[in-house]
This record gives sequence, structure tokens and C-alpha cells, in this order.
Amino acid sequence: MAARFRTYADFWPFYLGEHAKPATRTVHYVGTIASALTLVVAIATGNWWWLIAVPFFGYGPAWFGHFFIERNKPATFQAPFWSLISDYRMCWLFLTGRLGRELMKYQIRG
Repeated sequence: MAARFRTYADFWPFYLGEHAKPATRTVHYVGTIASALTLVVAIATGNWWWLIAVPFFGYGPAWFGHFFIERNKPATFQAPFWSLISDYRMCWLFLTGRLGRELMKYQIRG
């Protein structure tokens, strides 16, 4: 993990800043939800081959968003575990209508 992030509390505002554009966040939501649903399918069916698809569904749209919309490097490259947690956290905050408040807290505008 990058030395610049000593705690998750330090990483979270950076993560949000790397997802400033609404379109970037949208493709993240699509990927996060698709990967979670694929994991559920793997568990529900007992067909563990679905697990191979989980990272493709999760990271594919997210990395597309970073490279072609946001034009930055995915946070995964600096802090993989915290980035994964943050993907789900950001998606949950969006789904529950609380992401806007979090973005305002850190003065992130898209």
C-alpha cells in the first residue's frame, strides 16, 4: 500500500476524489452490482466457475471509467483492499441516497 495512506480515513477522501465525475461513479455502480450478483449466482447455484467472472464484472467497468472517463489510474493500483471496500461503500451510499452528502463533506464536485 502507498505510504501516503496510513489509515483508511486518509484513503477515503482520496478515493472519492478519484471518482469525481458522475459517469465514472455510474460505471462503478454497474460493475459493483454486477460482481455482487455474480457472486450470489455462484453461491446459489454451487457453480464455482462463476467466481472467475466476479473480478471481470467488477474491475472491467471500473477501470474503463478511470481510463476513458475520469482519465486517471484506478485507486486499486495504490491500495487494493481499501479500494475494494470503498467500491462497495460508495455504491451503498449511492443506493441509500447518502453519497451526495459524503461528496459535499470532502468538497468533491463532478
